[in-house]
Amino acid sequence: MRNWKIAVDGPSGAGKSSLARALAKELGLIYVDTGALYRTIGLFMVEHDIDTHDSEAVAARLGDIQLELTYKNGTQSVLLNGVDVGEKIRTPQISMAASAVSAIPAVREFLLGIQKDMARRGGVVMDGRDIGTVIMPDADAKLFLVASPAARAKRRYLELCAKGIECSFEQILEETNRRDEADRERNIAPAVPAEDALFIDNSDYGPAETVAEAMNLIAQKCAPKRS
Repeated sequence: MRNWKIAVDGPSGAGKSSLARALAKELGLIYVDTGALYRTIGLFMVEHDIDTHDSEAVAARLGDIQLELTYKNGTQSVLLNGVDVGEKIRTPQISMAASAVSAIPAVREFLLGIQKDMARRGGVVMDGRDIGTVIMPDADAKLFLVASPAARAKRRYLELCAKGIECSFEQILEETNRRDEADRERNIAPAVPAEDALFIDNSDYGPAETVAEAMNLIAQKCAPKRS
């Protein structure tokens, strides 16, 4: 197996997880969805009626959280205190909760060790919002995936509808814009590209086109690194 480190960053709804999962399969690497970790903490706080913007209240409950990443047939699952969170972390409410808790230093410190330990091992594709800048600054290739807010909102809307989750496109678009602003402007690890990031705008791409463009960029960047 190659020991490459591939970072996939970008805003919410750009398709980072789908791309990273596909790249891991194509390249024979392990896929790590770091955003799922923040979403799981957001879920815990919401389920326990903790204000996700109250940094002290959130930090006080981190000791009650045990997280574990498991892999079965190449698919990652997150266990929260021994229970698989499944699709509960993919709702719009939990997306906003994840954005809020991810701006809290104590939460980032809580998860930093888990993520960096995975990065040190190599042979991974990791996606998030600060992988190339904070978690894995030595990545062999740093992809930054972007798409227009409308394109991202439409994808999320269709995804949620397919899962039977009631929502409206206008609601998703508004939440997309609000989360973009919050992620860009937060003081702790803002969602900005690394200086050497390779950009992919997939506003008008399908999944296969996005993967093909990413594979092309990785081949150019990592061609000398065959091991």
